[in-house]
Amino acid sequence: MNIGILGGGQLARMMAQAGQSLGLSFMLICPNKNACAASFGTHLCASYDDEHAQKRLSDWADVVTYEFENVPLSTLESLQQQVLLHPSSSVLAVARDRLIEKRRFHSLGISTAKFAPVDSLEDLTRALKDIGLPAILKTRTQGYDGKGQALLRDEHDIAAAWERLGQSPCIVESMVNFNRELSIIAARDQRGAMVYYPISENHHRDGILRLSVSRLNDPLQAEANAAIKKVMDDFNYVGVMALELFQVNDQLFANEFAPRVHNTGHLTIEAAETSQFENHLKAICGMPLGATTSARPAAMVNLISRLPEEEQIRSVPGATPHFYGKAERPGRKVGHITLTGDDCTVEEFDQRLVTLLQIAGENELAGQKFLNIATQTN
Repeated sequence: MNIGILGGGQLARMMAQAGQSLGLSFMLICPNKNACAASFGTHLCASYDDEHAQKRLSDWADVVTYEFENVPLSTLESLQQQVLLHPSSSVLAVARDRLIEKRRFHSLGISTAKFAPVDSLEDLTRALKDIGLPAILKTRTQGYDGKGQALLRDEHDIAAAWERLGQSPCIVESMVNFNRELSIIAARDQRGAMVYYPISENHHRDGILRLSVSRLNDPLQAEANAAIKKVMDDFNYVGVMALELFQVNDQLFANEFAPRVHNTGHLTIEAAETSQFENHLKAICGMPLGATTSARPAAMVNLISRLPEEEQIRSVPGATPHFYGKAERPGRKVGHITLTGDDCTVEEFDQRLVTLLQIAGENELAGQKFLNIATQTN
């Protein structure tokens, strides 16, 4: 089958790599001439709204998918009239707008932080009387990796934050005093059958994911599965989805969902019987989904801004480096490391993880000395 992808970054790259064993061919639209996925298929170097590129893609592909939410909605709506598209444009319309997304969660009975729409400084001031401070102001669209948001610590931050976010339509949310940041990834096929991956516990710095740890047999797994199933069934979704969650005591609050393969699922390449990338392709192609079971501890460390020496990474037992072929740049995701624990104790696994965090320059996280992080819950 021929698969079209909108986007040419590392997610498209890992999808195409996973598709090689399935006998799939790829064509992608990406305006970046140095797209890191380009070598794994035919690269149409064009803007996403380029009608000629869209026509060429839709004529060639059996199904089209996308690797990120900031693809123009009009592009998906146009392509959907010409070729099979998964996930659908109606899913993206919700996922790319934080206000619509939060309202959708509430309609499904899924808890979230308190929130309110903001279209003016007066709206923001009024909303904060109910939500309280501290709070987070976020643009409704175009936000990722900590971009498009501002922390409101006290009343002196309010006007400056509104100006900094361009006085654009926003949503203000209450701060959540969470125990853990979690994510659940699932795949749903064209008949509605679903498979779920183990919950990941996630750690961010400066709004960017730094570490994900697979939590096998987590007591909140069933609740997380139920939440993402509600969302996927509501959309009649096809493909892989990630749902980001906050654990507050014994309750889960939804933060946002991603209608695509997800950074917190990269560890599934080595840790699961079927990776998130392979299952996404199987779902959109109408193939049976693969098993997601894993019986071994696993973690993923993002490589931000710079790449360590490959030999240094491989010197850690169970570590597998993934370099994306992207130029080093401050704040940029240029690779990741997966750590699996096939032949070690929990304590040995934790020490190996600390070593990898140090190699990646995440000394603050390494200094937290996660004890039994791979198997124990908070």
